[in-house]
Amino acid sequence: MPVKPALLLITLCLATLSPLHAAEAPSTPPLPANQPNESVATDVLVRVVAHGAMVLGDDVGGARITITDVATGRLLASGLQRGESGDQTQIMRTPRIMEEPRYSSRPSASFSATLFLDRPTLVDIAVQGPLAYPWAMQRASKTVLLVPGQAMKNDGIVLHLYGFIVQIESPAPGTPLIAKEDVKLKASVRTLSGSLVRPHGDWDSRKVKIYGEVLIGQHVVEQLQMFYTGDKSRFEAPFFVPLPTEAPDGITLRVVAADEAGDHFGVGEAKFPVLPERLRSSKP
Repeated sequence: MPVKPALLLITLCLATLSPLHAAEAPSTPPLPANQPNESVATDVLVRVVAHGAMVLGDDVGGARITITDVATGRLLASGLQRGESGDQTQIMRTPRIMEEPRYSSRPSASFSATLFLDRPTLVDIAVQGPLAYPWAMQRASKTVLLVPGQAMKNDGIVLHLYGFIVQIESPAPGTPLIAKEDVKLKASVRTLSGSLVRPHGDWDSRKVKIYGEVLIGQHVVEQLQMFYTGDKSRFEAPFFVPLPTEAPDGITLRVVAADEAGDHFGVGEAKFPVLPERLRSSKP
């Protein structure tokens, strides 16, 4: 029976269009090779940084990391972040687009672990540091969904810590002070990654309120305006040692650094006994 012209035309059109549509169809990513319910090695990279500064490296004791399964509470991994604080030029001064790594373009400290997951798993990642300065330690946590076999690369999962390391350097903590003497309080101020806070630097001390306090018991008896010494990240201010009758249990010196714009705050404290003025001649 002869083929009708209309049917022949439709057949030719379909034959012509079908390969074209097949060629334009988007490719489908291959499915994972693992079988359902099979645990798959999943690499996780965590990096703890001082917000607006560098990575917490070995020079400040690094940071402690724990990874916990949110659903079960089971500890999946824990350990310490080790390595360098990173390249200051790359981290602080190099322009980059959003997708470009900030902390991993040069060697810097991190923590890595391989987890064996059989399903997408919601985890809690908790960090604390800097471990070498217990009085300045801060904590942070982040909830992240991990997918079996999908590795974290480049910067990894980045957690930011806020604050300063404030350390009283002179007088040495615990040193007896002689009553009615003028003493110079000296302290250093650094970011949690150990970077120097000083005028006109990447971490400009002109934007940070740095002051000292003399306390008897819980009461502030004198507040001190501290000035940059010109040496690294050190600041100083003179103060007057009270009488032992005024401070029978000694005094506490406190130094506070407050950066309200950057949400960074830090404090350092030390206690000192006070000796009578008559012992001045026997002081070494």
